[in-house]
Amino acid sequence: MRKSQTLRVGAAILAATGALAFTTIPSSAAPSAAAELPDGPALARNLAKKVTGAGVNRHLIALQRIADKNGGNRAAGTPGHRQSAEYVESQLVAAGFDVSRHEFPFTFTQTLAEKLTVAGAAVPISIMTYSLSTPTGGITAPLAVVPVDATPGCEVTDFTGVTGKIALIQRGACPFADKQANAFAAGAVGAIIYNNVDGPLAGTLSDPAAAKLPTGGVSKVDGERLAASSNGASVTLELRALREERTTYNVVAQTKTGRKNNVVFAGAHLDSVVAGPGINDNGSGSAGLLETAIQLGGSPKVNNAVRFAWWSAEELGLVGSKKYVQSLTFEQQLDIALYLNFDMIASPNTGYFVYDGDNSDGVGAGEGPYGSAQIEAAFHSFLNTTGTPTEGTDFTGRSDYGEFIANGIPAGGLFTGAEQLKTQAQADKWGGVAGIAYDKNYHGKGDNLGNIDRVALDRNSDAIAWVTASYAISTEDINGVPPRAARAQARVAAKSKARAQLVHEDEVAEAHGAGCIHVNELAI
Repeated sequence: MRKSQTLRVGAAILAATGALAFTTIPSSAAPSAAAELPDGPALARNLAKKVTGAGVNRHLIALQRIADKNGGNRAAGTPGHRQSAEYVESQLVAAGFDVSRHEFPFTFTQTLAEKLTVAGAAVPISIMTYSLSTPTGGITAPLAVVPVDATPGCEVTDFTGVTGKIALIQRGACPFADKQANAFAAGAVGAIIYNNVDGPLAGTLSDPAAAKLPTGGVSKVDGERLAASSNGASVTLELRALREERTTYNVVAQTKTGRKNNVVFAGAHLDSVVAGPGINDNGSGSAGLLETAIQLGGSPKVNNAVRFAWWSAEELGLVGSKKYVQSLTFEQQLDIALYLNFDMIASPNTGYFVYDGDNSDGVGAGEGPYGSAQIEAAFHSFLNTTGTPTEGTDFTGRSDYGEFIANGIPAGGLFTGAEQLKTQAQADKWGGVAGIAYDKNYHGKGDNLGNIDRVALDRNSDAIAWVTASYAISTEDINGVPPRAARAQARVAAKSKARAQLVHEDEVAEAHGAGCIHVNELAI
């Protein structure tokens, strides 16, 4: 991660309204309690002022009450999600948007049991989404530690002597689904994947069809301890979940104004996990996006149409966003200039992360499609300028930008951290507590209204408003499409040049004709 962030801003955001004066804020600076907005496009400034923390928080209160009335959650395929989506729809219709539903089938899952016992002691474990279930009471078998190399568990040959055993595999280098499938192919009866960074591991196999074994995740500390001391020991693994086919839908809204073939797209997932109300994950991103849409309005004076989406079934493998992007033709995908993603923007032990579009951090995935670096720069620049130092975060594939990137659409966005632990350097920079997860209630019952950093909620919502509105004015730095005013000026200039050329040609022709007459007269 960066220790300091060089301030950059997209050329198009500047070109639309003249040069902006930005000041670099050192990463060691404490965030200002009342930062001034930088100079910039009038639409962006006005929208960032209108989008207030109080307005965003009101939507969080609504989502909490909806969860409270529906068994404590807003999971996809449940009444809690349906009522959350209806709330969002009603707000958007009142704001004048064209609103639609994108419906799709999915496999609903609900955890029934997740237990791991080693030598009589319980080890915390999380069942992976779409994992197969063990019998009631679990399975008891020897633990087989898979050797750690550059690609642990990513080849069947990594699994020797695991027949009839439960494989313990380190995270990294390939999807969880591949690791458990390889373990299955080698004869294992269960799989435990342990984290390669600090903190617990809650993962997904991404597709019900990919599930081959009961598979769970444990923390790095617990996994390394088991690997060091329990190879061959008898362990009992109980992982059980309900799996059921259901339908759900994404909520999609678009402005009635702006070019429809150069759309600025912003999204956040609306569903929670079954275990809790999901007020940070991802009520926070959903609420920030909703207030931005409401304050922008359905018919703003923009050059590019703005499309908003509240995804469903994200918690079950990014299903909603994948289904949506895959439903678009290539031409319809070309109409999308860029995608902005907001998944957890108010974690209680917050970090200020911006997706690393240019891979300048050199961590994990590579750079995003062309334009992703410019999106990253725009977010860094706004937050840094308003007094909030930032760091990059990798495109890990854990949120809804994934399918957009896979189809070449530039992407970026904000994130305030999940189950990973905050470092001392980050605590010095941002406040909070080192050695504690950014969100200790991640995917838990405690992700409620008390699980929100409201300063981060306000700052990041301003950033959502600013960057979204700026690209609604111009995406020239992303894809070369200038704002309408610039295009109109270019057309006028082109016509003037053409007229001047015609006048010049006429003058030359007249001069040429006069010269010929003069010569003929001499010849006579």
